[in-house]
Amino acid sequence: MGEDQQQQQQNLNYWGSIPEEEYYNQQGIKSTKSNYNSPRGLSFFTRSWIPITPPRGIICMVHGYGNDISWTFQATPIFLAQMGFACFALDIQGHGRSQGLKAYVPDVDLVVEDCLSFFNSIKQDPNFENLPCFLYGESMGGAICLLIHFAQPIGFDGAILVAPMCQISDNVKPKWPIPQILTFLARFFPTLPIVPTQDLLDKSIKVEEKKIVADRNPMRYRGKPRLGTVIELLRITDYLNKKLCDVNIPFILLHGSADVVTDPNVSRALYEQAKSEDKTIKIYEGMMHSLLFGETDENIETVRQDIVIWLSDKCRVRE
Repeated sequence: MGEDQQQQQQNLNYWGSIPEEEYYNQQGIKSTKSNYNSPRGLSFFTRSWIPITPPRGIICMVHGYGNDISWTFQATPIFLAQMGFACFALDIQGHGRSQGLKAYVPDVDLVVEDCLSFFNSIKQDPNFENLPCFLYGESMGGAICLLIHFAQPIGFDGAILVAPMCQISDNVKPKWPIPQILTFLARFFPTLPIVPTQDLLDKSIKVEEKKIVADRNPMRYRGKPRLGTVIELLRITDYLNKKLCDVNIPFILLHGSADVVTDPNVSRALYEQAKSEDKTIKIYEGMMHSLLFGETDENIETVRQDIVIWLSDKCRVRE
């Protein structure tokens, strides 16, 4: 076998060369992948991670900008399936193996509709009838989860918000007058990948070896952000900033104090202003944006246990 073939085999999955089905069996879970056609006619790549015992609940998961559900994102649903939760996710428009121009998200409201349509189809499955159902979102996915909550206020029993993008950090946001110039240009060239930002991978992941693994993702978007996507993300974060007080779902907020991609102070504001009577916040000293992959294994275990304790508590309340 040549060196290139060996490298390709090593990069088969984020965990290495073990085929998916064999790896899932080793982890003691079941997994499926398929395509879902949304009501607006787009095709979305989806995955599930299912416990081998009857599930305790359903977790509907949304990934972050430039990410997808087939690489390091899988580490969390695999763990949650081991803990007894049936997890479901799709690559959103323009990401991973789903339809759309790479990393182009012209309308987040349509993404919310896509996610809701898919998640509601899961909840209607007789195999998961009457189970508690939770949202889970990382970064931009956390913002989308809040928008899903606003669109369907009583559709979910709680939300796990991991470094949610309720505001883009000033550390990565273009400085004045660049946003004004970009807004003008986006009217005419929305798909142009010219927004001047640094690669977020280096700012998100603490452990050097894990940066290498994340960078091997064959689906990872490596270009500059597209004008239309950035303008849309600024729009929804501005909208969410004004709606923090309207959040009325049980939630746990998890954020690293050293996060320079999304602002932990905005998570603190969400916790303080939200109407939710049942709310929890965890700010992890010194941790960065990628809480559930990019940190040390010890740190990741801390975050995971906080999530499982919270989920277990919500399932007991539901029972």
